[in-house]
Amino acid sequence: MSTIAILGAGVMGSAMCLPARDRDHAVRLVGTHLDRDIIDNVKAMSCHPRLNVTLPDGVAAFHHDGFAEALGDDTDLIVLGVSSAGIGWAIERLCETLKVPIPVVMITKGMFAEEATLTTLPDHVAAQVKRRTGLALPIAAIGGPCIAGELAVRRHTGTVIASRDLAFAERLCAMLAGDYYHPRASADLIGVEVCAAFKNFFAIAVGWAAGRLETMAASENQAFNHNAAAIVFDQAIIELSRLTGALGGSEASVWGMPGAGDLYVTCQAGRNSRLGHNLGRGLTYRQTKDGPMRGDTIEGAELGVAVASTLAAMMREGRLEASALPLTRALLSALVDDRPLDIPWAEFHGPA
Repeated sequence: MSTIAILGAGVMGSAMCLPARDRDHAVRLVGTHLDRDIIDNVKAMSCHPRLNVTLPDGVAAFHHDGFAEALGDDTDLIVLGVSSAGIGWAIERLCETLKVPIPVVMITKGMFAEEATLTTLPDHVAAQVKRRTGLALPIAAIGGPCIAGELAVRRHTGTVIASRDLAFAERLCAMLAGDYYHPRASADLIGVEVCAAFKNFFAIAVGWAAGRLETMAASENQAFNHNAAAIVFDQAIIELSRLTGALGGSEASVWGMPGAGDLYVTCQAGRNSRLGHNLGRGLTYRQTKDGPMRGDTIEGAELGVAVASTLAAMMREGRLEASALPLTRALLSALVDDRPLDIPWAEFHGPA
């Protein structure tokens, strides 16, 4: 049995309590400064109000100011489950609390934008902690098609645990695998993380098709718009492969659970798809954020805004071929310039 501290009591961080406790690990769930109501509920009734499930017996809950207490001197693994917007806050907590290196596995999705390149969040976290504390953290990331609400009720779930140290990823898989949780080890940290981040971005475009259907005149046979969604899905995978390759990742991740699998799941529901739906109805990004999705965190859109200038620099420098990324450019225009999302159909079938 090991001791696992989970930092971030949102739906995915909290859902990870299930496979961890079912393997008989001690679990300490630590909320962020935004999770006070969640932690209060878990402390009082063991019920997670957003997942709408009772967490397993043996999950100890802590508010953010109890992170050091939760770690103690016996924690074997930290699961980092904050949102991408909270990664800076999480780095601060790690730097002020850690006295010795504790292995970290991240379920936070996103990329860190530098001037002319993109860095995976695990690499960014490890580098910042090493620079500020001198501690070298073993670090890994979990990607793949995992809906928190399904994991929280023990539905079969396949994921990929990736680390530059394959042996570390394999140890984590052995630590967490169970009857319904099926992790697979990978050394392709870059590929898995690019897919994990950009699948949210491309899901916006796939969701556009359902919204556009609402603006069309009804057909006599009540046809849907699935053909259009499938074309966009295909183009998303093609461009995801081009982005992954340019950043040094493996195409195998794109066609596996981290890429195609996770994009499929993300397109079924969620905030990214809902944004696409609204763009398909003719709203702009800002109109959507000021209206039907006011207050919602839309990670695919936030990623697009955050990386737009970096991608533009990579295109100028020739590290990315602009003509090979028509869907990416259309999405960035819609998000950054607040223009209607215009799907560039004619550009999808050019030279590979």
